[in-house]
Amino acid sequence: MGVRKKAQGTEGQGPHIGRRGLLIGGAAAVVGTGVVMREELSELWWRAPGVTKPRVDGAVDFTGARWVAASSGNLRRADRPDDYRVDRVIIHVTQGSFDSAVRVFQNPSHGAATHYIVRKDGHITQMIRELDVAYHAGNRDFNQRSVGIEHEGWVDKPSSFTARMYRASARLTAGICARYDIPVDREHIIGHVEVPEATHTDPGPHWDWDRYMPLVRAERKRLASSGRTPDPGATRAAE
Repeated sequence: MGVRKKAQGTEGQGPHIGRRGLLIGGAAAVVGTGVVMREELSELWWRAPGVTKPRVDGAVDFTGARWVAASSGNLRRADRPDDYRVDRVIIHVTQGSFDSAVRVFQNPSHGAATHYIVRKDGHITQMIRELDVAYHAGNRDFNQRSVGIEHEGWVDKPSSFTARMYRASARLTAGICARYDIPVDREHIIGHVEVPEATHTDPGPHWDWDRYMPLVRAERKRLASSGRTPDPGATRAAE
């Protein structure tokens, strides 16, 4: 979340679209332009009634994470990376406590949530599946192509960012990068403030990128040497 620079818009679900309207609209687009973007059609398809991807109750994308569902009003159901490529990890700071962030993300009127929250002690809670689009970046394109990670704390308090938090977050980010073949660099692992048209300032000047990125690289290397990269949703949530 972080400190806002100005008012932030939210990404809504949009109007209800029926299957007939989807097919007719898609055909008209083909006739009119000769080209229909795959991602645009994928988005319409997932907004059509009755289209769902099988999910396993209690499954998480990161081993050891605890599952607590965000409100459906703070996300868009999807089938990533089949409908949208995932090529960014976006680092956030809650600008509040862990518990307050969980409560806010369960509030349908908030209009925003991240996939994960990392607590000061290194505990990780997942609130949105990586399959789905979380409303976290304040930019529709970056919402669709990224996984968002909140970190408990305040942008103006260096003590918020503990060694356990950095290590746990690095393991989480390395796993995401391994799953989607995301390069471990500052072009693809960015702060909320670096999102185009960003309205927030997090993770702020006290987030230590020079400390964090080597941890992510080391974890990514460890995963590569172990040969283990679990598929999204392949593990059960921690109790």
